[in-house]
Amino acid sequence: MFHFMRRFPVIVGPTAGGKSAVAMALVEILAARRQFGEIISADAFQVYRGMDIGTAKPTAEEQGAVPHHLIDICNPTESFTVDQWLLLAESHIKDIRSRGGVPIVVGGTHLYVKALLEGLFEGPAPDAELRAALQQEPPESLRAELERVDPIAASRIHPNDARRTIRAIEIFRQTGTPISELQTQWDATRRDDAQLIVLHWPTELINGRINARVKEMVQRGLVDEAYALWKNNRLGPQAREAIGYRQLIEHFEARSTLDDAIERIKIESRRFAKNQRTWLRRLLIPPPNAPKPLEVSPDDSAPDEIAQIIAENVLTNDSSDL
Repeated sequence: MFHFMRRFPVIVGPTAGGKSAVAMALVEILAARRQFGEIISADAFQVYRGMDIGTAKPTAEEQGAVPHHLIDICNPTESFTVDQWLLLAESHIKDIRSRGGVPIVVGGTHLYVKALLEGLFEGPAPDAELRAALQQEPPESLRAELERVDPIAASRIHPNDARRTIRAIEIFRQTGTPISELQTQWDATRRDDAQLIVLHWPTELINGRINARVKEMVQRGLVDEAYALWKNNRLGPQAREAIGYRQLIEHFEARSTLDDAIERIKIESRRFAKNQRTWLRRLLIPPPNAPKPLEVSPDDSAPDEIAQIIAENVLTNDSSDL
């Protein structure tokens, strides 16, 4: 007889915060209980083939040891949306649970996680003509308009994120309402079959981990990986915006030195982690009657210690709960 978990874990936290290692340790705990888990990536760039080092994908050995889903599913020349991710994620969750397993969602893209927990934000349909016109405007003009009409959204959207900037302005021009205000309607409900787990890191510790990881990525061949993708025109408009690749492209195009590019990768990664903390604060406030998130402060605890805390608080064998 299959035993189902009451809720499946959804692990979030800042970049370089050890989420994947904790998920792998959770799978080991499940195996010791004669159960099994499979990992679902909630990362907007791990979906792209060939973008391995810079997106911190699980290694080939890790993927061989534990099934991983939503990794290497499209080419980096293609666009990939949260709608596509959510449809595939729900399909994998259903399949894993139907086989008696535990889906473990691991995410650095908190928009994906929020969509999984609370559904998709339903804004107005894209206006192709308006979008094309916005794409012709200088980035600094777009940024100034966003800061004027929706300062809350501007605080959440990186100045270099042209796609989200244009979408926010597009929605404001279509509706007259800031996207940040419309998104408050998105926080009304949350699914009750998922348990959100938030890994909290002190800023000084996570920044140190980020710097160390960037250094390790460079040593493992990030520059060569990015150069091969760029030289062969394999990076589409969306993929080339990934942290690590964008800064190196500037170097390849003779707009910065290699040392400057690597330093910018560290700076943008730390800035991204700060942005993630903003998302986490929003995720930590559940709607009424929603499961309360489990907050864990890893500091420098080993992943298996964190996984054990999660197992003790989240994983049960009581199938009657579902």
